[in-house]
Amino acid sequence: MKDFLKFSDAKVLITGGLGFIGSSLARRLVQLNANVTLADSLIPLYGGNLFNVHDIKDQVAVNISDVRDPYAMAYLVQKQDYLFNLAGQTSHIDSMNDPQTDLNINASAQLSILEACRKNNPGIKIVFASTRQIYGKPEYLPVDEKHPIRPVDVNGINKLAGEWYHLLYNNVYKIRACALRLTNTYGPGMRVKDARQTFLGIWVKNLIEGKPIKVFGDGLQLRDFNYVSDVVDALLIAAINPKADGEVFNLGSTEYINLKNLAALLIEIFRNGIYEIVPFPSDLKAIDIGDYYSNYTKINQSLGWSPCVSLKDGLKQTIEYYIQNRTYYWE
Repeated sequence: MKDFLKFSDAKVLITGGLGFIGSSLARRLVQLNANVTLADSLIPLYGGNLFNVHDIKDQVAVNISDVRDPYAMAYLVQKQDYLFNLAGQTSHIDSMNDPQTDLNINASAQLSILEACRKNNPGIKIVFASTRQIYGKPEYLPVDEKHPIRPVDVNGINKLAGEWYHLLYNNVYKIRACALRLTNTYGPGMRVKDARQTFLGIWVKNLIEGKPIKVFGDGLQLRDFNYVSDVVDALLIAAINPKADGEVFNLGSTEYINLKNLAALLIEIFRNGIYEIVPFPSDLKAIDIGDYYSNYTKINQSLGWSPCVSLKDGLKQTIEYYIQNRTYYWE
């Protein structure tokens, strides 16, 4: 995309830059000749992994810092042209077990990042990674941006606060910001040693290890998925297009699938494996949202984004990646 030439020589900061999506974005920005700084806490509970950038480690600056540190953020945002604000606590269960930490990372830290920008770099453009989780249990499908917002867990409430702080600073302080509501992002680099980032990670790990894929409930819950390269495209497009400023956009896919069929598809691609339908753990059942898939018409019509990678192709690339690189992602 010719507009991506705007990133050539641009200064770009990515929070959560050693994580799954952040590292994939960094790789693309390096190809576009941007000057990339990655900020990541590398706290083991979260998604950061130095192997995610092993191939570009000499072409990016890495700053081991926590978004909860206002002094670090005040320093890092200076002179940056773009901030991709991807750092976050993503586990829904962790948010219920430790709500204060989720609040600190997903809400309080976001406010201090925005304050750092207001005081040190009001000309920056920010793209914030939000989540479909803010909608809660859908009233209708596919879910568009006008759907009522009723989060079912602490994570959804705090991510919503973080998102709206960005919109507020856009509207009041004219710090250009927008938010993308991500659905299930998957691909090489995602956390697979547990389900803290996405359930698909532990499914892939179990498949490769010859363990059963455990499908909770009846397995008929519908979900949509975005391959990570499509999400990177959306982030880049939102960063350079002024039509994005002050807006929220759903990502999503025209492909949606129930979890039982998803497990079967993984087994078909891998040519081995089994899945088991098992009862929901009580803590997960309490916050399950049932069927969900997004309507992404708004970002398609406004910014021209649509996903390109099919679910089958994306899963194939993901499985191949972890077969080759499992030692860097397993416990």
